[in-house]
Amino acid sequence: MDTIKIAVREFRENLAGYLESDQPWRSRGHGETLGFYIPAQKRSRTAELEAMRAAAKDLDKMIASWGSTEGELMDEYSRFNALPARRSEVPSKSAGG
Repeated sequence: MDTIKIAVREFRENLAGYLESDQPWRSRGHGETLGFYIPAQKRSRTAELEAMRAAAKDLDKMIASWGSTEGELMDEYSRFNALPARRSEVPSKSAGG
């Protein structure tokens, strides 16, 4: 299979599109090959959705095993997120910061 040749500038400007490509390509800069991209086998959208649904079911089971509901977990997260940063995470001014 032939590879598409892509200049570095073009690669930077269109990165997302090239990463979605199902065709191999190589990036070139100053006339030299910098790297190759060989796409992995794509899963269908249906397979991705099924995998996400399965992960959601597993998460629901895990939350239930804790004796909690999704709402309780979200409330706890909101309370935790509202807390000020712990002192160990904030550099001390006296420590040369």
